[in-house]
Amino acid sequence: MLTSELYELLEHTADAAYTVRDDGTVCSWNGAAAALFGYPAVRAVGEDIELLLDAFDDLGTDALAGGNAAAARSRDIRGGIPNFDLQVRTASGERIWINVSTIVFDNPRSGERLFVRLARDITARQRRDATYEAVLASARQLVALAATPAGHAPVETLSAQERRILTLFAKGRTAAAIARTLRISPQTLRNHLHHINRKLRTHSRLEAVTHAQQRGLLDR
Repeated sequence: MLTSELYELLEHTADAAYTVRDDGTVCSWNGAAAALFGYPAVRAVGEDIELLLDAFDDLGTDALAGGNAAAARSRDIRGGIPNFDLQVRTASGERIWINVSTIVFDNPRSGERLFVRLARDITARQRRDATYEAVLASARQLVALAATPAGHAPVETLSAQERRILTLFAKGRTAAAIARTLRISPQTLRNHLHHINRKLRTHSRLEAVTHAQQRGLLDR
Protein backbone atom coordinates (compact mmCIF):
# COMPACT_ATOMS: atom_id res chain seq x y z
CA MET A 1 0.00 0.00 0.00
CA LEU A 2 2.83 2.41 0.84
CA THR A 3 4.33 1.88 -2.60
CA SER A 4 1.11 2.74 -4.43
CA GLU A 5 0.76 5.86 -2.26
CA LEU A 6 4.31 6.84 -3.24
CA TYR A 7 3.51 6.45 -6.93
CA GLU A 8 0.39 8.57 -6.52
CA LEU A 9 2.38 11.27 -4.74
CA LEU A 10 4.96 11.39 -7.53
CA GLU A 11 2.21 11.99 -10.09
CA HIS A 12 1.70 15.41 -8.52
CA THR A 13 5.34 16.57 -8.72
CA ALA A 14 6.46 19.13 -11.29
CA ASP A 15 9.79 17.32 -11.79
CA ALA A 16 10.07 14.29 -14.04
CA ALA A 17 9.87 11.50 -11.44
CA TYR A 18 10.42 7.78 -11.73
CA THR A 19 11.36 4.94 -9.40
CA VAL A 20 13.78 2.07 -9.99
CA ARG A 21 14.68 -1.10 -8.12
CA ASP A 22 18.19 -2.16 -7.14
CA ASP A 23 18.67 -3.71 -10.59
CA GLY A 24 17.59 -0.54 -12.41
CA THR A 25 14.13 -1.78 -13.46
CA VAL A 26 11.65 1.09 -13.78
CA CYS A 27 8.67 0.69 -11.41
CA SER A 28 6.86 4.00 -11.90
CA TRP A 29 6.97 6.88 -14.37
CA ASN A 30 4.98 10.06 -13.84
CA GLY A 31 3.42 12.37 -16.43
CA ALA A 32 6.28 14.87 -16.22
CA ALA A 33 8.78 12.08 -17.01
CA ALA A 34 6.71 11.12 -20.04
CA ALA A 35 6.72 14.75 -21.20
CA LEU A 36 10.47 15.25 -20.65
CA PHE A 37 11.79 11.97 -22.03
CA GLY A 38 9.06 11.25 -24.57
CA TYR A 39 8.39 7.71 -23.34
CA PRO A 40 4.87 6.99 -22.02
CA ALA A 41 4.59 5.08 -18.76
CA VAL A 42 3.47 1.91 -20.54
CA ARG A 43 6.73 1.97 -22.52
CA ALA A 44 9.04 2.83 -19.61
CA VAL A 45 7.77 0.71 -16.73
CA GLY A 46 9.53 -2.64 -16.62
CA GLU A 47 12.49 -1.43 -18.71
CA ASP A 48 16.12 -1.12 -17.57
CA ILE A 49 16.63 2.61 -17.01
CA GLU A 50 20.22 2.50 -18.30
CA LEU A 51 19.10 1.05 -21.62
CA LEU A 52 16.03 3.26 -21.86
CA LEU A 53 17.83 6.58 -21.36
CA ASP A 54 21.30 5.62 -22.66
CA ALA A 55 22.82 7.92 -20.04
CA PHE A 56 26.33 9.39 -19.97
CA ASP A 57 28.09 11.84 -17.68
CA ASP A 58 30.09 14.90 -18.74
CA LEU A 59 33.15 12.82 -19.75
CA GLY A 60 31.10 10.57 -22.02
CA THR A 61 31.46 7.53 -19.78
CA ASP A 62 28.77 5.24 -18.39
CA ALA A 63 26.97 7.10 -15.63
CA LEU A 64 24.65 6.45 -12.70
CA ALA A 65 21.08 5.81 -13.83
CA GLY A 66 20.13 2.41 -12.40
CA GLY A 67 19.85 1.08 -8.88
CA ASN A 68 23.02 -0.93 -8.22
CA ALA A 69 25.45 1.98 -8.20
CA ALA A 70 23.00 4.05 -6.19
CA ALA A 71 22.75 1.32 -3.58
CA ALA A 72 26.52 1.37 -3.16
CA ARG A 73 26.56 5.15 -2.92
CA SER A 74 23.81 5.22 -0.31
CA ARG A 75 25.95 3.02 1.91
CA ASP A 76 29.16 4.98 1.33
CA ILE A 77 27.96 8.59 1.47
CA ARG A 78 26.44 10.04 4.61
CA GLY A 79 23.56 12.43 4.15
CA GLY A 80 22.17 10.75 1.05
CA ILE A 81 23.12 10.48 -2.61
CA PRO A 82 24.41 13.74 -4.14
CA ASN A 83 22.69 15.27 -7.15
CA PHE A 84 24.37 14.49 -10.46
CA ASP A 85 24.17 15.59 -14.10
CA LEU A 86 23.49 13.19 -16.95
CA GLN A 87 23.19 13.41 -20.71
CA VAL A 88 20.30 11.19 -21.81
CA ARG A 89 18.56 10.18 -25.02
CA THR A 90 14.86 11.02 -25.43
CA ALA A 91 12.36 8.96 -27.40
CA SER A 92 12.90 11.25 -30.42
CA GLY A 93 16.65 10.52 -30.37
CA GLU A 94 17.57 13.98 -29.07
CA ARG A 95 20.23 14.09 -26.35
CA ILE A 96 19.52 16.42 -23.43
CA TRP A 97 21.16 17.17 -20.08
CA ILE A 98 19.31 16.57 -16.83
CA ASN A 99 20.11 17.09 -13.15
CA VAL A 100 18.94 14.21 -10.98
CA SER A 101 18.06 14.04 -7.27
CA THR A 102 17.65 10.69 -5.51
CA ILE A 103 15.54 9.62 -2.54
CA VAL A 104 16.01 6.10 -1.17
CA PHE A 105 12.66 4.57 -0.17
CA ASP A 106 12.66 1.45 2.00
CA ASN A 107 9.18 -0.04 2.37
CA PRO A 108 9.02 -1.42 5.94
CA ARG A 109 6.07 -3.65 5.08
CA SER A 110 7.46 -5.42 2.03
CA GLY A 111 11.19 -4.90 2.66
CA GLU A 112 11.50 -3.58 -0.90
CA ARG A 113 14.01 -0.82 -1.64
CA LEU A 114 13.21 1.73 -4.34
CA PHE A 115 15.15 4.70 -5.65
CA VAL A 116 13.03 7.75 -6.41
CA ARG A 117 14.61 9.90 -9.12
CA LEU A 118 13.57 13.52 -9.67
CA ALA A 119 14.94 14.97 -12.91
CA ARG A 120 14.94 18.41 -14.46
CA ASP A 121 16.16 19.66 -17.86
CA ILE A 122 19.45 21.65 -17.67
CA THR A 123 20.38 21.50 -21.36
CA ALA A 124 20.41 25.29 -21.76
CA ARG A 125 22.67 25.70 -18.72
CA GLN A 126 25.10 23.07 -20.00
CA ARG A 127 25.33 24.82 -23.36
CA ARG A 128 26.04 28.16 -21.68
CA ASP A 129 28.72 26.58 -19.51
CA ALA A 130 30.35 24.88 -22.51
CA THR A 131 30.43 28.17 -24.45
CA TYR A 132 31.90 30.00 -21.47
CA GLU A 133 34.60 27.34 -21.02
CA ALA A 134 35.54 27.50 -24.70
CA VAL A 135 35.82 31.30 -24.64
CA LEU A 136 37.83 31.20 -21.40
CA ALA A 137 40.17 28.55 -22.79
CA SER A 138 40.74 30.60 -25.95
CA ALA A 139 41.52 33.68 -23.88
CA ARG A 140 44.01 31.74 -21.76
CA GLN A 141 45.59 30.36 -24.92
CA LEU A 142 46.12 33.83 -26.36
CA VAL A 143 47.65 35.05 -23.09
CA ALA A 144 49.94 32.02 -22.89
CA LEU A 145 51.07 32.32 -26.51
CA ALA A 146 51.82 36.00 -26.05
CA ALA A 147 53.91 35.33 -22.95
CA THR A 148 55.61 32.10 -24.10
CA PRO A 149 58.29 31.93 -26.83
CA ALA A 150 57.54 29.60 -29.75
CA GLY A 151 58.72 26.07 -29.13
CA HIS A 152 58.90 26.56 -25.36
CA ALA A 153 59.00 23.17 -23.65
CA PRO A 154 56.31 22.16 -21.15
CA VAL A 155 57.09 22.41 -17.47
CA GLU A 156 57.27 18.61 -17.36
CA THR A 157 57.66 16.14 -20.22
CA LEU A 158 54.51 14.29 -21.22
CA SER A 159 54.59 10.51 -21.16
CA ALA A 160 53.92 8.50 -24.34
CA GLN A 161 50.45 7.59 -23.04
CA GLU A 162 49.63 11.23 -22.27
CA ARG A 163 50.68 12.25 -25.79
CA ARG A 164 48.48 9.47 -27.24
CA ILE A 165 45.51 10.71 -25.22
CA LEU A 166 45.93 14.32 -26.35
CA THR A 167 46.40 13.20 -29.96
CA LEU A 168 43.15 11.23 -29.88
CA PHE A 169 41.27 14.17 -28.34
CA ALA A 170 42.72 16.43 -31.04
CA LYS A 171 41.27 14.03 -33.64
CA GLY A 172 37.81 14.49 -32.14
CA ARG A 173 37.54 11.18 -30.28
CA THR A 174 35.25 11.05 -27.25
CA ALA A 175 36.50 10.14 -23.79
CA ALA A 176 34.62 6.85 -23.91
CA ALA A 177 36.16 5.95 -27.30
CA ILE A 178 39.65 6.83 -26.09
CA ALA A 179 39.26 4.71 -22.95
CA ARG A 180 38.19 1.77 -25.11
CA THR A 181 41.01 2.30 -27.64
CA LEU A 182 43.70 2.47 -24.96
CA ARG A 183 42.02 -0.24 -22.84
CA ILE A 184 41.96 1.90 -19.71
CA SER A 185 39.16 2.74 -17.30
CA PRO A 186 37.34 6.12 -17.36
CA GLN A 187 38.89 6.93 -13.98
CA THR A 188 42.40 6.22 -15.31
CA LEU A 189 41.67 8.55 -18.22
CA ARG A 190 40.58 11.25 -15.76
CA ASN A 191 43.83 10.77 -13.85
CA HIS A 192 45.86 11.17 -17.06
CA LEU A 193 43.99 14.38 -17.91
CA HIS A 194 44.71 15.73 -14.44
CA HIS A 195 48.44 15.03 -14.84
CA ILE A 196 48.47 16.52 -18.36
CA ASN A 197 46.90 19.78 -17.16
CA ARG A 198 49.36 19.97 -14.26
CA LYS A 199 52.36 19.41 -16.54
CA LEU A 200 51.22 21.89 -19.20
CA ARG A 201 49.83 24.38 -16.66
CA THR A 202 46.48 24.29 -18.42
CA HIS A 203 43.00 24.22 -16.91
CA SER A 204 40.86 22.16 -19.27
CA ARG A 205 41.05 19.41 -21.86
CA LEU A 206 40.51 21.89 -24.71
CA GLU A 207 43.27 24.17 -23.46
CA ALA A 208 45.68 21.22 -23.05
CA VAL A 209 45.04 20.00 -26.62
CA THR A 210 45.52 23.51 -28.01
CA HIS A 211 48.80 24.01 -26.16
CA ALA A 212 50.05 20.60 -27.22
CA GLN A 213 49.26 21.40 -30.86
CA GLN A 214 51.05 24.77 -30.64
CA ARG A 215 54.11 23.18 -29.04
CA GLY A 216 54.30 20.21 -31.40
CA LEU A 217 53.72 17.64 -28.67
CA LEU A 218 51.11 15.50 -30.41
CA ASP A 219 51.92 12.18 -32.08
CA ARG A 220 52.01 12.17 -35.87
